[in-house]
Amino acid sequence: MAGMSNGHLSERPVNEAPEPVDLTDEPIRLDGEDPALKPERAGARTRRRRVVWLLATAVGLAGVGAFGTVSWRIFQQQDATIASPAQVAGLTRDDSEQARSTADYLRSGFAADIELDQSFGTVYRAPTGERRPVLLFGGTTLLWQPERDLDSLFGLMADETGQVSGLQKLSPGPLGGVLKCGTTSGTGGEFAVCGWADHGSVVMGLFPDHRAAEAGDLFRRMRNEMQTR
Repeated sequence: MAGMSNGHLSERPVNEAPEPVDLTDEPIRLDGEDPALKPERAGARTRRRRVVWLLATAVGLAGVGAFGTVSWRIFQQQDATIASPAQVAGLTRDDSEQARSTADYLRSGFAADIELDQSFGTVYRAPTGERRPVLLFGGTTLLWQPERDLDSLFGLMADETGQVSGLQKLSPGPLGGVLKCGTTSGTGGEFAVCGWADHGSVVMGLFPDHRAAEAGDLFRRMRNEMQTR
């Protein structure tokens, strides 16, 4: 499996993989200390300085042409921030102890697979409660090849929950980058799984009770309200 382009994948022994996530209403208990959200690392600044130097050198060697478009996209997308508002895309953030435990379980597992400057995990519910909750987790980091890195993360998801079938590329919306959705299964049955990635962020979402295309539309709306640059 290809490694991450900058926020690289961490090798994790098979016998240390986390247990599959149960998407029922049973709480997920974590052992050990509750990790805090990671602060932005000094390494992020170092990486950005390296980006400036590498891009300047490459432009000098190759000319501005197509590379100029790529370099502009990297500069435009690399300084992303992601918020977890109380209300997003018609959903309400679940701040219960059970939801926070579940979200942190997912955040910690994701952060173990890819080096992030900041990471988060959040659970959202429909106000009427007619569907199971939506779970989002991911973070910000500099990615050179967002689509390749996102595909690698879908591969890790398949290792832990089962094959992600019907993976399709959907419109990412005005924020650009790449957005994909497919279907996988867990102890709570089949559910849609989506991910977005650009040069400054990568986020995945689990959508029980949603078809992949429907989940993609909701995921894009959530991204538009959560991500800024």
